[in-house]
Amino acid sequence: MRAPGRQPDRLRALIAAGVLAVMTIGAAGCAESDRDNGADKGAGGGTFILAGAGDPKNFDPIFNDDGESFRPIRQMYDTLITHKPGTAELVGGLAESWSNDPTGKIWTFKLRQGVTFHDGTAFDAAAVCANFDRWSAMKGEAAQSQMIYYADVFGGFAGSPDAVYDNCKAPDAGTAVVTMKKYKGAFPGAFALTAFSIASPAAMKQYGADTVTQSGDSFSYSAFANEHPTGTGAFTFGGWNKATGELTLNKNPNYWGDKAKVDKMIIKVIKDENTRKQELRAGTVQAIDFPAPADRKALAAEGYQVLERPAFNILYLGINQKNNPKLKDLRVRQAIAYALNRAQLVQTKGPGGAAVADQFLPSTVLGYAPDVQKYEYSVDKAKQLLADAGATGLTLNFYYPTEVSRPYMPNPQEIFTVLANDLQAAGIKVNGVPRPWNGGFKDDVQQFGKQDLHILGWTGDYNDPGNFVGTFFGRAKPEFGDQSMTEMFSAIAKADATVDQAAKKTAWEQVNRDMATKWLPAVPIWHAPPALVTTKNVQGLVPSPLTAETFNTVSITK
Repeated sequence: MRAPGRQPDRLRALIAAGVLAVMTIGAAGCAESDRDNGADKGAGGGTFILAGAGDPKNFDPIFNDDGESFRPIRQMYDTLITHKPGTAELVGGLAESWSNDPTGKIWTFKLRQGVTFHDGTAFDAAAVCANFDRWSAMKGEAAQSQMIYYADVFGGFAGSPDAVYDNCKAPDAGTAVVTMKKYKGAFPGAFALTAFSIASPAAMKQYGADTVTQSGDSFSYSAFANEHPTGTGAFTFGGWNKATGELTLNKNPNYWGDKAKVDKMIIKVIKDENTRKQELRAGTVQAIDFPAPADRKALAAEGYQVLERPAFNILYLGINQKNNPKLKDLRVRQAIAYALNRAQLVQTKGPGGAAVADQFLPSTVLGYAPDVQKYEYSVDKAKQLLADAGATGLTLNFYYPTEVSRPYMPNPQEIFTVLANDLQAAGIKVNGVPRPWNGGFKDDVQQFGKQDLHILGWTGDYNDPGNFVGTFFGRAKPEFGDQSMTEMFSAIAKADATVDQAAKKTAWEQVNRDMATKWLPAVPIWHAPPALVTTKNVQGLVPSPLTAETFNTVSITK
């Protein structure tokens, strides 16, 4: 089911060209006219305050995988390759250019000259190699467990037979050569991942960046990660006041690119969506992320700028096969899929433009298969499958996050409630388990696999099926308890290693068909376009389809 007006070709064009919708009703239209008349002349300096939706975990890029942590990290660090603002198009970052050999295993980066880290040390090829070597050689189960992006993209650490990374050489200060052990379809797009931002080797050494300790279900990080994050980005770290929930970023006057137009940026963590909206109206913040779908038109009518991003994401219901043996039965997982009235969820809780998902990637991504098995809502089919599997009266622990909104999940509690009611109508008893996002839900679900069911999702980092399906299901994970699904892992690895584009497309399409009919490790729910809302005096904010905004372009009109 696809919402009217959100056709694949149009969405593809939106993402590629960066044409993002701006709802401007009433006074918002006047704001557009004011810009045309030059009302923002002389804008510069001051403080830009954005309301974030959740706490960052820490500020060491490699130990993070969530948007609330990446938001400040993206302002303080740079990657070798980045995206043209407002699009998914790859452009040079710390590398002015890049190339690969015919095998796709050797990548050569020509680096920008004269770039320095925030501690004054030089950015050069040796620094690039120090970062790649650090990731590969990371020691300790606690540290490795937090490097989710690295494990997903690079397969394993030094010494592992699954490791993709081989070595990095610096033939001169301006050239870094990264060699892989095998071809992987993730590159070059994966070089733009925020997790692979380049940090100062000197600062990492001084502040013990590799120190990660685990106590029970909790993880602690280094002084580098919490107090001294040091990159090359447009903003420097100004402090994280956990008591007030305010993270301060200061303009980097020595930035190599377009310098920040404001002197300071504050990310104010406000976990409740309604409170974020109230503070926007009170003028205590100038921008909020992830407004409630029902509020967008009203805010636009009041004169606020509502900046919509394309729906380059997925929300899914995860199924963990570890704790309840009934969930290992495909028929039970299919019953769960049939029990969910996803069309009604989209209609009642989704933002405008949301669409029911029938697979784990948007239709604009290579490998999308329009002929996959659909699980249309049917309580009768769900009950029959449960009976056939001897699972009548099934009881499941359903985890969902609190104190956060995500691009694909604007109100987790409301979504949980609807899905739980659907399951109960099919005869499945649901025990709801709410957990705080960082330091609770994510660790319980992704590290320890405590749940039977959970809601989670993903915003794409680059336009490749491996970034969606491969990230979720390319290796065994506690999130799904799917260690025995070796056929699925092998099929994904084979598709990801296919160099010829036509053959790659065919291989991924078959993976997606089999995902629906043979494996079903989770149930895709929807694709939902997230939005940003700003006051009318905020100029230059370019929304990203990847929710990967940088804020050096933002100015506040006088």
